[in-house]
Amino acid sequence: MPLRMDSPMPSLDGGTDWFNSDPVSTESLKGHTVVVHFWAISCGICKESLPDITRWIEQYGPKGLKVIAIHMPRQESDTNVEKVKEAIDEYEVKQPCVVDNWHTITDAFENKYVPAFYIFDKDLKLRHFQAGEKAIKMVEPVLERLLGAQTEAAQT
Repeated sequence: MPLRMDSPMPSLDGGTDWFNSDPVSTESLKGHTVVVHFWAISCGICKESLPDITRWIEQYGPKGLKVIAIHMPRQESDTNVEKVKEAIDEYEVKQPCVVDNWHTITDAFENKYVPAFYIFDKDLKLRHFQAGEKAIKMVEPVLERLLGAQTEAAQT
């Protein structure tokens, strides 16, 4: 079972390789709406969703959104770090991406799915979880709601 609502964001420690960033600490994300996105190179739906995630970064990044990608291998061939790097380049993944070949981060999130999206508020409390084929479409309204509330709070 994935994390429960209001759970604090687990640690991002334990990945084997980071791309597009130095290792990101959970604490450094405090004050931001955060999407933690689990994906795998063997997942076609995951690859199809990558352009939408890039659009979120461009559209919502200025409003405070942070996105962290966790590459969660589903099979032995997914553990090839060079293949993960090739996919990151091919799909123009812009967000920090950590390879979790030992499932350390995956286990901390109690995650079993790809694609999977965990949305945390500025206090790093879980506000939404979505997985599967239609997940990408279900996440955006939650981002708009959380980021709208965050923007309003910053203006007062």
